Amino acid sequence: MSTLKQKYNEEVRPALMKRFSYRNILEVPRLEKVVVNMGVGEGKENPKLLEAALRDLALITGQRPVITKAKKSVASFKVREGMSIGCKVTLRGIRMYDFVNKLINVTLPRVRDFRGISPRSFDGRGNYSLGLKEQIIFPEIVYDQVEKIQGMDITIVTTAKTDEEALELLRALGMPFRAA
Repeated sequence: MSTLKQKYNEEVRPALMKRFSYRNILEVPRLEKVVVNMGVGEGKENPKLLEAALRDLALITGQRPVITKAKKSVASFKVREGMSIGCKVTLRGIRMYDFVNKLINVTLPRVRDFRGISPRSFDGRGNYSLGLKEQIIFPEIVYDQVEKIQGMDITIVTTAKTDEEALELLRALGMPFRAA
């Protein structure tokens, strides 16, 4: 069992049950999935960048990414429907807990001038989105083998009904939120 999942079961779940006075243990919010997304805008001109993004995302998450295609044609961006424009990975179960643990304890402290993440990036339904500017903050990425410094979006989907519950869940798991 992942150390973060063990922490959730032993410490976080009872604390949240007490804090929000849930009657059933299944009411307590939990992590459902984590979606990691890399948009590769220049991938339409240079297919090597898309391959590099796929390789980097596979190294970071430990799971093979899916190539995302454009849903609509946008003339001003020179994008046609069906063009490969990025890649994404959906993590669940043990891989999800391991990734979140690595994100909290290893990756975020490596960000330059890090003072915590914003507690205002919730979507109103208990899901949290986080944007990273470069993939080289992950320890698996070797700087010399990077084709282009690429950003990524990480969305943490929870079963929480409100943002307050999700904030308490993530804070209890160790997510470093800055003071609002």
